[in-house]
Amino acid sequence: QVQLVESGGGLVQPGGSLRLSCAASGSIFRINVWAWYRQAPGKQRELVAIITSGGTTDYADSVKGRFIISRDDAKNTVYLQMNSLKPEDTAVYYCHCAGSWGQGTQVTVSS
Repeated sequence: QVQLVESGGGLVQPGGSLRLSCAASGSIFRINVWAWYRQAPGKQRELVAIITSGGTTDYADSVKGRFIISRDDAKNTVYLQMNSLKPEDTAVYYCHCAGSWGQGTQVTVSS
């Protein structure tokens, strides 16, 4: 089983930036696909970004051009660089890989 621990959330003003990290530990052989999801209050969890083992990425339309997903396989870690943050980005952000979920990290965008 894979354990995931996210970090890097917090409170930021509109237009600001945050970088989320998610480190995997446990029974890791190879992580093929990493993904970041988010869930805002009263809304369903949605896919934000995904990255494959070959480095191919894809993003939700709402974050394209503002968020960047990356991975460091040597550290079994995935990152989400979030720029030009908007109030509508406020949510709990979760990483996902190998059938496991992290505990989530809160991101709040507010002035």
